[in-house]
Amino acid sequence: MGPPCSQAAYTAHVRVYSGPYGHVRSCTSLGRALVLLVLPLGLYYLYSRASSRSKNPAALPANWPILHMFPSFVANLHNLNDYFGLVLAGSGHNFRAHGPPGNGMRFLVTCDTANIRHIFTTNYTNFPKGDEFAAIFDIMSGSIFTIDGEPARRQRTKIKSMLGSPRLVTRMEAWCRDKVESNLLLLFMHRASTNTPFNMQELMSRFMFDMAATPLFDVDPSLLSWDMPPMDPAVAMDTVMEVAFFRAMMSASCWKLMRRLNIGPKRKLKAAHKVLRGFIMEMMERRKINTCYVGNGKEQEGVDILSSLLNDPEYADNDLLRAMIVSYMLAARDTVGTTLTWIFYNLAQHPKIVSIIHKELSPIASHKVAAGADAMVIFEPNETKSLVYLRAVLYETLRLHPPAPLERKMEAANDIMPSGHEVHTGDTIFISLYSMGRMEGIWGKDCLNYNPNRWLSEDGSKLRYVPSHKLLAFNSGPRMCLGKDIVFMLVRTVIASTLWNFDVEVMEGQSIQAKPSCILEMKNGLMVKLKKREI
Repeated sequence: MGPPCSQAAYTAHVRVYSGPYGHVRSCTSLGRALVLLVLPLGLYYLYSRASSRSKNPAALPANWPILHMFPSFVANLHNLNDYFGLVLAGSGHNFRAHGPPGNGMRFLVTCDTANIRHIFTTNYTNFPKGDEFAAIFDIMSGSIFTIDGEPARRQRTKIKSMLGSPRLVTRMEAWCRDKVESNLLLLFMHRASTNTPFNMQELMSRFMFDMAATPLFDVDPSLLSWDMPPMDPAVAMDTVMEVAFFRAMMSASCWKLMRRLNIGPKRKLKAAHKVLRGFIMEMMERRKINTCYVGNGKEQEGVDILSSLLNDPEYADNDLLRAMIVSYMLAARDTVGTTLTWIFYNLAQHPKIVSIIHKELSPIASHKVAAGADAMVIFEPNETKSLVYLRAVLYETLRLHPPAPLERKMEAANDIMPSGHEVHTGDTIFISLYSMGRMEGIWGKDCLNYNPNRWLSEDGSKLRYVPSHKLLAFNSGPRMCLGKDIVFMLVRTVIASTLWNFDVEVMEGQSIQAKPSCILEMKNGLMVKLKKREI
């Protein structure tokens, strides 16, 4: 079930499907008649022609009359990360693409590390997220996720001060430790004792939803609990990211046409927005009920993130406040929950790596007294800070399975990339983090092997230095992730406590593939079984 071990094997491993993707309509200057009548026939013709091209899947996308490269993107939308990987591997880590004339679809797709450093660091002001990006993620409009320039700098300063608060960090560590002990490990023990398969991705999603909301509102939504309540807010977040992925692959004019024709995921997205707004209102009401007052109706100073926002006049606007809340929830839940799932998937296939983790944890665990055969060892967040190999496991997972596999930027002014490619004002730049982790020219001939040792010094005592533009999972340059240390704390606590107490087995026969989304979630989840370790 693991990935093949060479670039050539990767090319053979990934099948580029070039058939029509669902019920597709495009907007061209030929109008709606072309969309409704010609395009379906055209895509069927392209599907027939694509069979011969599949023998050389690393070739550039076909440049068809009128529609140009648009059909190739549409046909591979369900598997776009692997498709980009194949094309980038066969085109020197960069390729240009464009859609039908007049619709503004002009792309540069890249995983070139020199280009990435140029985009994120050297000339980052020329590569903003742009207005179209803000429109795609309209529920987060105005938050740091969608803005550039001075507004982004001010919000970043605000967020940095919040996440850097020693009181908040201490509380988050305590919340994480308690959540792992009181909920996660008890649920794992129940599954292990009953030999019951379960969806690890769903449990990690529930766990991280609670871990994102608790420091935000100082209220635990308790999605991870014995009764497993409905996951409506979490599903709504998934919908936002899936629809955003679909919108990012088309021009704004196409999206507007689909809205006029009343086709596409518009209603689904609208329902998701309603659910998220309702969740935020509910949590704020629960927060009010739980809030302590010190007299004269004055609220006692809290350590939750929302308190810091509510006390700042700049964030008094309800729409902006809601946008920042959703942005934080998505950043915290999606990225960490997805990463945890991929870590369990990879480690289940590499028992030798798990044994090394056990060896690294052993000195810590030996100081803990177990009360009985069924007692579980809990690793405190501060106990695992110095674990080098466990951090290498996280880096290796992020290399092959970055939670956000694709970055999208706009070109503000004409430029020439380090690769020599000319880009023009209004062009869209796609940075394929997923492809970058699979390029032989970047990581060597074993680029597709899961090998945490690549991150370690020769004696294994410390981590090698790897520049952020080579591993972009935490972003790079002025937009470097502010919650990086918190991510490490959460991952270390969950992985260490789980692997020391349980053996994880991935169920055979399931199809492991990514869903079409801005987040690299598994389309069908990850079914596993647990067995209590004999320590």
